Amino acid sequence: MIRIVVLIVGVALCQSVSVYAADDCLVVTSTTQTADFARQVAGDDCRVKSILAPGADPHTYMPTPADAALVREADLCLQNGLNLEGNNWMGKLAHDAGKPVVILTTGIAPLETQYEGHAILDPHAWFSPQNAAVYVKNARDALVELDPEKASNFKARANLYLRELRVLDGWMKAEFNSIPPRRRILVTSHDAFNYFCRAFFFNPQNNYLSLAPVGWSTGSEVGAGMTPARRAQVVSSIQASGAPAIFVETSVNPKLIREIAREAGVAIGGKLYSDSMGNVDSAGETYIGMMRENTLTIVNALRKDDR
Repeated sequence: MIRIVVLIVGVALCQSVSVYAADDCLVVTSTTQTADFARQVAGDDCRVKSILAPGADPHTYMPTPADAALVREADLCLQNGLNLEGNNWMGKLAHDAGKPVVILTTGIAPLETQYEGHAILDPHAWFSPQNAAVYVKNARDALVELDPEKASNFKARANLYLRELRVLDGWMKAEFNSIPPRRRILVTSHDAFNYFCRAFFFNPQNNYLSLAPVGWSTGSEVGAGMTPARRAQVVSSIQASGAPAIFVETSVNPKLIREIAREAGVAIGGKLYSDSMGNVDSAGETYIGMMRENTLTIVNALRKDDR
């Protein structure tokens, strides 16, 4: 009798090691955000792996042989697009492996921003929850096409998550209403928050776009994107705007923005998740988690102290 019980428990433990069957599909994504959107839709029906680790910079990332090997195992590849993946590294990996790749920003009306004197399309579209819904719908459609037999599961999970995104959007708007309009000024390390500023009415003096010392590609953060003129412009705009605080980003070296803060005479309001979500077990390890924590960090730094 004891042997039978032990055998049953042993079998149960072995089955609990993985919820995936050997023939389950593998989805490989470029970034942590795209991976989270895919997981919300895929559930236990597909494995989802992200090439980028939490905290990594997609603009400057250089793929490794291990990344290429992972993509060769994939049934489907997903990427952000809009040049977030510098030099289209994800698209090239998928092409070289002969794997289908879906761009999750398809259907989003991209914002334009200026970089080194040229108009470019801003790739950070997920910073609007309404845009995040487009990512999710594109992931849903790609998974349905990949495995039609599980279409009802993918659609049901997507519907639930889309409701959660609508709730997130409404909650964020309510939280930001506690910040007086004159203090609704967001200054960050690089131009990652244009969609955020436009969606939640930050930086009206800058056409509701990011205020940052370097452009959208953090590759220039090491020097090429920062000129004395741009630095002076950012410092003067911070001082003129009366920004109570500015923010560093978890995926960008904070050295430059800390120097800007000292020159402008303002405080550091905290760290924001930007091009990457947080580490596993951190508050920002999911998209909703990172947006929630960013919201609270911004509200606590910018609202009236006597609220």
